[in-house]
Amino acid sequence: MFNIPAITWALTAVLLLSGSYHFLLATKSHQRTDQINKSLHAIMNVLMAAMLWNLVPSTMLAQIAVLTGAALWFVIQAVTRPEFKTLCAGSEGRLKCLYHSLSMAGAAVMIAMMGQVTTGHFPAGGMSMPNAHHSMAPAAPSMAAADFDHSPGLAILLTVLFGAATVVFILLSVRLRPTKGTLLGAATSRISVRAEHGLEALGAAVMAMMFATMA
Repeated sequence: MFNIPAITWALTAVLLLSGSYHFLLATKSHQRTDQINKSLHAIMNVLMAAMLWNLVPSTMLAQIAVLTGAALWFVIQAVTRPEFKTLCAGSEGRLKCLYHSLSMAGAAVMIAMMGQVTTGHFPAGGMSMPNAHHSMAPAAPSMAAADFDHSPGLAILLTVLFGAATVVFILLSVRLRPTKGTLLGAATSRISVRAEHGLEALGAAVMAMMFATMA
């Protein structure tokens, strides 16, 4: 699928726009934790966009380390004590942090899988990215390929998971329609939440599409 330039450019645009939006939200936030969370989402989107074009492959291990650290950061927020209000509070907030942890981990796995594509270790019929013929640092791809010998099965699982997440976020976005007579402040808040769910749905859909090509 990624041999089609139009699709590659479209996904790149979506990822970069999403990353820019998260970065903008990070600069506008007055809460340190929220700034970090939004910045991590921006970084994840930029790394995924770079992966589409096989850019800076020599830093693959560093990218995986950053995303793995981000995944652990969201897990810590999800399991923290209730009195720490600046972290994930309430059951909905904890579920959101767990999902964000999964997204970060999924992006790390995707980058590791790309090590197989660029070194020819990926099974026949697997994904072919633009510029995949460029060489990578010799040590890093070998490690990635050794760790993901059964990546097609994992890719299918993650495709289904992020596909389901897409549907869930779409349903959540549709459900949050402002009702007649709602106060302006409440309506604005609902629209903001709806936009956030829409952005999550878009991100999950992109992840599902990219993993689908690896299955």
